Amino acid sequence: MHYKNHGRSLELFFINGRPDGMLTAEVFGWTGHILSAPRIQIGEALKRPASTYTGVYVLIGETEGGPKLYVGEGEDISQRIKSHDTNKDWWTSAILITSAANNLNKAHVKYLESRLVEEAIKVGHSIVDNGNAPTKPSLSEAAQANMESFLQNILMVMPAIGIDSFLQKTRPKKESVFPVSPDSGDIIFEVRSTRIGLNAEAVLKNGEFIVQEGSQARAEWQSDRKHGYSKLFEKLVDSGVMKLEGKVRVFQSDYAFTSPSASAAIIFGRPSNGQTEWKLKGTKKTYKQWEAEEIERTV
Repeated sequence: MHYKNHGRSLELFFINGRPDGMLTAEVFGWTGHILSAPRIQIGEALKRPASTYTGVYVLIGETEGGPKLYVGEGEDISQRIKSHDTNKDWWTSAILITSAANNLNKAHVKYLESRLVEEAIKVGHSIVDNGNAPTKPSLSEAAQANMESFLQNILMVMPAIGIDSFLQKTRPKKESVFPVSPDSGDIIFEVRSTRIGLNAEAVLKNGEFIVQEGSQARAEWQSDRKHGYSKLFEKLVDSGVMKLEGKVRVFQSDYAFTSPSASAAIIFGRPSNGQTEWKLKGTKKTYKQWEAEEIERTV
């Protein structure tokens, strides 16, 4: 799913005045309505009118195997969630997605259910309890376009409310390794380590630190201590983003990280200060030095 590069206005309303409680999310100009509720408040959430609308819902939780989710749909989603409350014991929060005017129909929500499952499987961040994506209903070309637009807004809002199960971090594969160049206007950083035989490049673009396809990383995580980055390392290996080639792992596609340190940790197989590990390509200038210069220019 690709997003147009223009600003959007998202309104979050914390129903109980707490950031860890129920909240609603709405986007200016979008008819969709999202209600997020922790399981311990699900009874209160299902008393709200929107919960009885036709819509889709996502159950989110953690298992020993990692994050897990289930996507469902219904003409009265409160009734569907009530049944899952007793039948599924692993979920800890629920996301209810409807339209403010309750103008989604059964075919619409079955289409959205199928597409959300497809996106979750493609991203590979969570175990998808649905298994395979449900069959899409037959929609007119216009209705399908409308639902794809509706879906784009859902996928935009989800990360903003802390749900990254649908957030695609890989980028399309390219024909050659490190094809970017300074002439393109991209800001390029590199890591070179002759001692352990690593060579990686990354591009800072659209607020993302994107490690390039063909970049090399350590073959295994180096520390016995469990760390958030060690789980990400395992995820990238399990999903095939990084494959073992000789004594190193190689990125099979571009991958967007939230920070230079996150990417450096994956490359070196240990917690790392990416601010100093990454250098502006062709120089000895660290990311930290480059960033300081950029900030100075704005003052």
